[in-house]
Amino acid sequence: MLRRDLIRVGGCFPLAAGAAGALQDPTKPQAVQVVPRYKFEIEMMVPRESLCPVHNAGEKFSYPEDLGRICPWLRDSMSGILRAMEWGALFPWDYDGTPYKKVSDPNGVCTEFVRCPDPTVNGIVAKVIRRPLKD
Repeated sequence: MLRRDLIRVGGCFPLAAGAAGALQDPTKPQAVQVVPRYKFEIEMMVPRESLCPVHNAGEKFSYPEDLGRICPWLRDSMSGILRAMEWGALFPWDYDGTPYKKVSDPNGVCTEFVRCPDPTVNGIVAKVIRRPLKD
């Protein structure tokens, strides 16, 4: 038995729209339409002692429109958080004892903080702000 036949028999392929019980053809690519539910803003929080040649404190970016304007080190560090937040994730940790105050409203504004991993700069943090599109 071919692997794709085993997967089909096992019910791993989603049902075709409007055809109860019918399986989609696994050989044809399936289009997935993702409807954005949130808008994102990324704000740079750069301490005075930072040596970052790219970002300044208070800079703001929109995601995904301005992603190419963000330093690759920081962009890579943010990618997992952004993808999870796009799908509605809330992270359970807090930042007690730091200047970073987190907001975690599942139906409203949600924030997360991501530090740049570049070892040559000092303490650049991006504040990721997620808002529902209905705002």
